[in-house]
Amino acid sequence: MNEIKTDVLIIGAGGAGLRAAIEAHDAGAEVLVLSKSILGKAHTVMAEGGIAVALANNSQDSWEAHFKDTMIEGQLINNWKMVKLLAQEVPERIKELEEWGAIFDRDENGKIAQRAFGAHTYKRVSYVGDRTGLEIIRTLQDQVIAKNINVVDEAFVTKIIKTNMVCGAIAVDLKEGVPFIIYAKAIIIATGGVGRVYKTTSNSWETCGDGVALAFDIGAELQDMEMIQFHPTGMVYPKSAAGLLVTEAVRGEGGILLNAKGERFMTKYDAKRMELSARDVVARAIYNEIKNGNATEHGAVWLDITHKGSDYIMEKLPSMYQQYKDFANVNITKEKMEVAPTAHYTMGGIRTNENCETSVAGLFVTGEAAAGVHGANRLGGNSLADILVFGKHAGASAAAYAKKQSHQKINEKEIENEIKRIENPLKENGENTAKVEERIQEIMWKNVGIARNKKDLQNALDEISKIKKIKLAVKGSLTYNQGWLEAMCIPAMITICEAIIKSALAREESRGAHFRDDFPKQDDKNWLKNIICKNMKGEIKIEKINVPSGYDEN
Repeated sequence: MNEIKTDVLIIGAGGAGLRAAIEAHDAGAEVLVLSKSILGKAHTVMAEGGIAVALANNSQDSWEAHFKDTMIEGQLINNWKMVKLLAQEVPERIKELEEWGAIFDRDENGKIAQRAFGAHTYKRVSYVGDRTGLEIIRTLQDQVIAKNINVVDEAFVTKIIKTNMVCGAIAVDLKEGVPFIIYAKAIIIATGGVGRVYKTTSNSWETCGDGVALAFDIGAELQDMEMIQFHPTGMVYPKSAAGLLVTEAVRGEGGILLNAKGERFMTKYDAKRMELSARDVVARAIYNEIKNGNATEHGAVWLDITHKGSDYIMEKLPSMYQQYKDFANVNITKEKMEVAPTAHYTMGGIRTNENCETSVAGLFVTGEAAAGVHGANRLGGNSLADILVFGKHAGASAAAYAKKQSHQKINEKEIENEIKRIENPLKENGENTAKVEERIQEIMWKNVGIARNKKDLQNALDEISKIKKIKLAVKGSLTYNQGWLEAMCIPAMITICEAIIKSALAREESRGAHFRDDFPKQDDKNWLKNIICKNMKGEIKIEKINVPSGYDEN
């Protein structure tokens, strides 16, 4: 087997992983980035509407206001130390991006333009039309290439190896169909969220939670896994486009929501903030309108921005115009858009701290794979802020740790066992992987969606437990085999589903994105807590812990 040695291994090549790679490299570490897909294809580009940052061009705004908005919308179960770093440091990260070549839209005074986003007190979301994430990842990608940082595309990590600390990983080169070993002094998980465990999602095929499961498998703790954000506006028709994100920038630029009767229904749910209410509020409002029979032909509501005029829409929302034209043959300058909630973002993930450390020595985490910053509900624009701020911190922490370590020996028997597991689906008789994956997604969408209750959650847990016993089989080899990838990812999806369901069952209240119709009230007396998942010999044990102390609401 081929062997690679590096100081810092980064699993994931989205915005968080690339920013971590730049920082670790600049700190003097040898860095290897592995991408399940190809460089530049990442969920980062789905953050179209902008990046939240308190800039000096709004004299009323401040990092303190950004901090407060983030804590309030996270329903105070965020790690306030991480939120403080986010709000304080993101202006510097914006400046850095511009120095590296990113071009943000400007206002009439030549300053970086900022638009309104839901639940932000001020206009603080800086943007590049509706292609902000794409501009950011291209800028980071250019830096990685310029610094000659080693990136291996189309490589899938199947296992992280550890003794009393991480010492490497086993991966498969999907182009050649061969396993290889990476010896690493430190490892950063930057694999994104878990949206693909749901039937309808804005997430691409890569985001099935495999990176989070890799960490959990070696003893890392998970946190707040019940907190799944359903973006209020995803496409619904045609079916081939269902779940595709309709950026919050549409509402930020003046788009209004209407039910099938033509009523601007947000007056019933948040008359003050209307369409720019928090994402969980808007998503539940749309869900209720659909449930109560006020849906369009395709089970959705209308999002209308035609009143802003063609020139304005084409300047501010060119990607949305093209998306609806290409996928639905709808001209959004003249026609309303059909939208409904779509599984979008994972607020929970691997438990970490402000230094991006986990409960496993040498294992770090950043980006959407990490818990802590967003609490029970993420503010729009904070995902890009998160990947830049904590991508930098993860890279610095991993490089500093790696400098103090030497490469550890990997047990030969462990390698042999993992190779057998990798090859096993190619030899077995069993069920079709695509059908099993669809079954998981249907179970989660039906039972663990926007509105939850004990009966549905328990039903989902029972059904997922049955799927655990299924044998999977695929034909062919390891080379570019989507069926084999699914066979490797399904056990990870099962772990993630169990963590989400058990955490949701445990939290007997409604808070942020987690809504229990059998416990519809928020209960700060008993549930101002984080829920932790621990790996106890392969079983998930749930604990609830106090949120980090020291936060002053004032």
